[in-house]
Amino acid sequence: METTAEQVARWMLEKLKAAGILYQSEAVNYIAAHFGERFIYVNENGNRSIDKEVKKIFKKLHGGHAAWERDGFFWGWH
Repeated sequence: METTAEQVARWMLEKLKAAGILYQSEAVNYIAAHFGERFIYVNENGNRSIDKEVKKIFKKLHGGHAAWERDGFFWGWH
């Protein structure tokens, strides 16, 4: 059975809830290794990032309980 964007987003949510913080670089590396490179892309700044569909679902799942910290490149749980 093929992994879906929702499964990746749910993994992100669980990691964030458990640790209280989720660094994009760690998430990108884990997602690429365990779910596949198809959930990763290179953004306009030349950095590897998480697929937009995964992030859209992640946002829906956390329902405003996660905040993106632009300076530190991580999500924080609140």
